Amino acid sequence: MDATVADAVARAHSRQWGFVLAATVRVTRDLDLAEECVQEAYAQALRQWPEEGVPKRPEAWLTTVARRRALDALRRLDTLRGKLPLLAGDDTAPPADQDLVDRDIPDDRLRLIFTCCHPSLDVDTRVGLTLRLVCGLSTAEVGRALLVSEPTMAARITRGKKKIKAAGIPYREPSPEELPARLDAVLDVVHLVFSTGHTAPSGERLQRRDLIERALHLARVLHQLLPAQSGAAGLLALVLLTDARRRARTRPDGSLALLSEQDRTLWNAEEIQEGLRLVASAPRHRPPTRYALMAATAAVHAQAPSWEATDWSRIVGLYDDLLRIWPSPVVALNRAIAVGQAYGPEAGLRCLAELSAEPKLTDYQYFAAARADFLRRLHRFDEARAAYREALARTTNAVEREFLRSRIDELGALS
Repeated sequence: MDATVADAVARAHSRQWGFVLAATVRVTRDLDLAEECVQEAYAQALRQWPEEGVPKRPEAWLTTVARRRALDALRRLDTLRGKLPLLAGDDTAPPADQDLVDRDIPDDRLRLIFTCCHPSLDVDTRVGLTLRLVCGLSTAEVGRALLVSEPTMAARITRGKKKIKAAGIPYREPSPEELPARLDAVLDVVHLVFSTGHTAPSGERLQRRDLIERALHLARVLHQLLPAQSGAAGLLALVLLTDARRRARTRPDGSLALLSEQDRTLWNAEEIQEGLRLVASAPRHRPPTRYALMAATAAVHAQAPSWEATDWSRIVGLYDDLLRIWPSPVVALNRAIAVGQAYGPEAGLRCLAELSAEPKLTDYQYFAAARADFLRRLHRFDEARAAYREALARTTNAVEREFLRSRIDELGALS
């Protein structure tokens, strides 16, 4: 096959799968049937494009083929008029002979995203369905991304689809009244995908670029489709400003470089500028959302010319604002770390002591690592070494484990 055609199909799959599937679900009201039709459309593209050439609008061509296949299947099943609708919501469908290539196709991705991220589904299922249906990953790829076996992931996705069907979860965008609460569930899924990629829970690499790229794609789609939503803009800004540091997070030998040690000339200036523009638009939205505040914190780091010049008191204030609207133990931990940077390690330790009884931080490796760092800076080396060992016992990422071992070795030489 012509490599150009193969590349075009691959690009259309990675960039437009969610668009094509969402438009097809509008016709089928059945996620499984829509997936089948879209897969057949991509297979047809592999057969036809080498002979006919790559169309100017590949997503329109694929959508036309997929929807026509769906209409044919529905006719055969005698369900075209909605005898057995499997997804509630807008029931409009194009007539069978309508040529979609020559007109704009409605963008139904928001419907699909909100369906996949419905609050009645558990978080793991939301993430799995989003990666499978919106991003187009295979079940095996989703399983690898979420560190579960392919059969386990397949069962989880199947259960999620069945629940959507049985519960009559609507294939529609939430009403203006529902949107704030529903959008939070969607943003949380995208942020979880990004966080899992930014620091992989396990494995030999610090980052998972595949997950980061998927999260960035989803964040862009949400901001594109919901430009007036501060949460969507804030999430995209947060992802951009955090991902901008990716090249500097490890040294040439693959070892971890802390933020205080990073070469800031390696930071991605384009991502930083785009993120800062999004953060600058936040004052137009009141009250600020938690993702807007998290992005503002990332912006302080992005604008600091050096670690020493970072405005840590500003970061503490932003965490105070964030805790008021989102009292999360992890946010409180991050605030304690910022306090330690702004006002000294003793102040940081006092804040950590106030959080020591928090159940959600008991087995959290970054709590022990933060305490270890403050103790190290205070030259309390034996206590610091014990805290680093505690963090090491709870850490499964190979790059982070090697960093913690190096700290323990350094402290052993100083004792």
